[in-house]
Amino acid sequence: MTDFTRIGLLLYPGCMPAGLLAFADLLHAANRRLGRSRFQVRYVALRAGPVDCAHGVTLAATDALGDALLDAVLVPGFWAESPAQVDELLLTQTELIAVLASRGRRCGLWSYCTGVALLAASGRLDGQSATVTWWLAERMRQRFAKVHWQSEQSGVFNDRTATASGVNGYLPIAQHLIEQIVDAETFRDLARLMVLPRPALAHPAFQGVSLMEQSSTLVRRLHALVEGLPAERITVSMLASRLGMTERTLARRVRDEAGQAVAAYARRIKLNQASERLTLTSAPVTTISLELGFSSDSNLRRMFKAVTGLTPAEYRQRFSRL
Repeated sequence: MTDFTRIGLLLYPGCMPAGLLAFADLLHAANRRLGRSRFQVRYVALRAGPVDCAHGVTLAATDALGDALLDAVLVPGFWAESPAQVDELLLTQTELIAVLASRGRRCGLWSYCTGVALLAASGRLDGQSATVTWWLAERMRQRFAKVHWQSEQSGVFNDRTATASGVNGYLPIAQHLIEQIVDAETFRDLARLMVLPRPALAHPAFQGVSLMEQSSTLVRRLHALVEGLPAERITVSMLASRLGMTERTLARRVRDEAGQAVAAYARRIKLNQASERLTLTSAPVTTISLELGFSSDSNLRRMFKAVTGLTPAEYRQRFSRL
């Protein structure tokens, strides 16, 4: 990423613009820090003019994607709650996909969250490593078999492509860009001064665990239920009863929609809550254990190390954001 200066932020109907705005702010701040315009950012679309993005937001593209002189294009995600909805959007964006495919090989293409599907459909990820939001991983493997999917990674960076998972995937892309072209200290300063949430990447055990990243209505209901319950009280029987279904039905649906057994999924959610407290607060493990309803702090320590390979103290030292 040593020669990316002119960066197009891609707008298309239904795209989520928040990440693009935050990405632009980061590069603007980097320019201010350097005292010169190292990065030039513009909004592009299939055609110049207003674009209706997600959530009623309209932004104006100054240039047409096919005509703009750019070193790289950032493709944001779009709102989708299932792989089927992703497939539907790809069917409506064939012209955009074709233009992405036609961009010269010297133009970098970066994407995050569900937007990675557009990049994969363009063929520009064929033969390369890439990642994607975890709940899309299986569909992407099936549909785009020429891509070397590494969905366990939160970010994958190649010479001319970059992909990241999650709605905040713009952040590791911006981090990689700024660290490569400027330096790591500059990015740390920007992250601290701009109060950006979670500049550090999460432990692999907790990637894709947040409630916002769940696509299934049932999984979101289960997730919210588990977060509000003491860990010691959680049983499959109780969860099934609260959700109004049999244990067998719950087990089958969670296995199909979340890819895990109910007990393992619930345990991962509670341990993720513990990880958040370890990295965002200075509370002792005994307090965290009590707050989350574990039977004992020794039980929390044992389960935490089994999942992460780290003791809570080691995890805090490595991932703390304080």
